Amino acid sequence: MPYLEFCFRPATHTGYLAAVPYRKWKHIDHTPPDWLTKAPVYFITVCAEPRLINHFCLPVVGTEIVCSVRHYHDRARWYCYVVVLMPDHIHLLLSFPDDASLSRPIGEWKKWLVTRHAISWQENFFDHRLRNDENLDRKAEYILQNPVRAGLAQEAKDWPYAWMPS
Repeated sequence: MPYLEFCFRPATHTGYLAAVPYRKWKHIDHTPPDWLTKAPVYFITVCAEPRLINHFCLPVVGTEIVCSVRHYHDRARWYCYVVVLMPDHIHLLLSFPDDASLSRPIGEWKKWLVTRHAISWQENFFDHRLRNDENLDRKAEYILQNPVRAGLAQEAKDWPYAWMPS
């Protein structure tokens, strides 16, 4: 387990969870390799803490998160192919044309949302660089279908917490 270490919960936890080991992920560098010649597309997931609580799919918060994604897109901080908010996590397909690190724009965006809505984020984020053989349209459709698979919408087009540029 090179990136994982088992820890025990802090002393502030009581009850049966106090003695249950949990996984603590070590920091992983999100800097793209030097050999990439163009801005790659990343499938990114950011999660709120604690999980299993609706942090994002609320009228005011959800709308402002989608607007902030569009703002970063319009200001060329990133190019957003699709964003979908789920109750406790957010999926994005992004590329970063002017930034060597994914961490800076994602971190600044998360920090701004903390100041506006006191969101408690899990540390770091998950990213997967789409390879040449991965179809961007299929990945976007997979992300858009997430609320349908979770039983939150009948059809992807009905989900109010999603956005794709036209």
